[in-house]
This record gives sequence, structure tokens and C-alpha cells, in this order.
Amino acid sequence: MTKQKHSAPPRAQAGWAYFLDVDGTLIAFADSPDAIHVDDVLLGLIMRLYRACGGALALVSGRALADLDRRLGGMRIPIAGQHGLELRDAQGRVRVHVDAPSSALNELKRRLSDLVLRHDGLLLEDKGLAIAIHYRKAPQLASYIHRQVKQWLAASDLPLTLQKGRYVLELKPAVHDKGTVIAEFMEQAPFRGRQPVFIGDDVTDEHGFDRVNRLGGHSVKVGKGRTCARWRLPDVVAVRAWLARDFAKEDLVYEQS
Repeated sequence: MTKQKHSAPPRAQAGWAYFLDVDGTLIAFADSPDAIHVDDVLLGLIMRLYRACGGALALVSGRALADLDRRLGGMRIPIAGQHGLELRDAQGRVRVHVDAPSSALNELKRRLSDLVLRHDGLLLEDKGLAIAIHYRKAPQLASYIHRQVKQWLAASDLPLTLQKGRYVLELKPAVHDKGTVIAEFMEQAPFRGRQPVFIGDDVTDEHGFDRVNRLGGHSVKVGKGRTCARWRLPDVVAVRAWLARDFAKEDLVYEQS
């Protein structure tokens, strides 16, 4: 990884394949996962880009597929949810990684629930296939949470991995990440044979950046921080402006309030 300054990516091309993170990339973060707002400006921009690139666009998010669908106003585009544990391809087919529920997993969820109840500012998000603890309102607890959850996971012997994000710690099956799911999309039409672009803002996006780099594409980091991405945009406003420059009217460019 590197922390040197990067320049903005080259102008977007209709012949590329687009993979876009959501929170922190297309929309600003909120105090809780449920508090985000997907505005009509963004919906219009996504649809224009989707049509312009012949459907070679996918959202690649830590959110569950059902959560994203609920916020997209009926738009049925390719999506990878829960960091690739769920995938809807360009034909609308859904692939879901399923691990059978176990008493050990239920016990781990119970401990996490108790942990959240004991400390103000924590939020537990059960995504079904993954579990996340958000501590945006209690950042001073980060080290304690990481240490405690790591101990519990080691004792459980569950085939899960810890994934750190921005003010969030997630437990998920160690089978997919944003890099593997981008590679999966790239083997399918209409993504196959195109140059991939992945835009993301968090450490959870580094797998995607690395994969796109190896595929000879454009990896774009949003905001500050160490990264293996080759390009950089400063914020959500800049991401939308970059996408809208060639694929949407100027009046659709997002302005952050």
C-alpha cells in the first residue's frame, strides 16, 4: 500500500466495466446504516451510466442485497452484497453463499448482543450471512471491541474472518471479498473483455483495488489514507462529478450539503 498523493482518474469511458462501492463513495456516511439517503440525483446518475456502458455496471457493497434493493427505487441492476456473499448477475440470477446455522454461531451472536448492550454508542447489525458491530459513536472502544471479538471468534472455531472497516468490525465467512466478486463478474457478460474500474473508500475495498490492478484496470480510492489504488478522488461530490461528466447532464451532479 502507499499513502502518496494520486491524481484524478482519466475520463470515464462507456467501454469500461464499472464496480462501485456505495457508502462513502456514492453517498455520504450517516450515523447508522439505516440513516443513509439515496437521492433521486444518484438514482438518475446510476441509470444513465448503466445504460451508457451497456449494463456493465455493478454495485459492490458491504450492505445486504435486500437492503440495497429497498433503497434503489425498483432498479434491478447487478449487485454484490455483503462483500460478495450475495451476487445478482446481469441476467438477474442470484448466487448466495450459505453456511448452515450452528449453535456456536448463535452463541457468538448472543455475546455480541450483550457487548453492544453494555456500552453506549455501539450498534449490532445482523445481515444474515455476516454480523457487524458499528462503533462510529464510540470510537474510543475500537481496540477493546477488536480484541474481545477476536478472542471470541478464536474460541468458537467458526470458519469466519474478521473484516475491519471505517468504524465497523464485521464477521463474515472467509470465502468472498470485493476482489473475488469483481473477478466473478468479469467472467460474465457484459463485463467480460472490458477494462474494469472500481471505486471505493474503505480498507474493505483494498481487495477490489488489488484485483482491478492485476486485471489492468483503474482502481480509485475516495478520500485520504493508505491504499494500493492507482487513482484518487477526494470525496463523494468528486466521485459523482467524475461519473456525471460524460454520462449525465450537468444539473445531475451531486452537491453535498
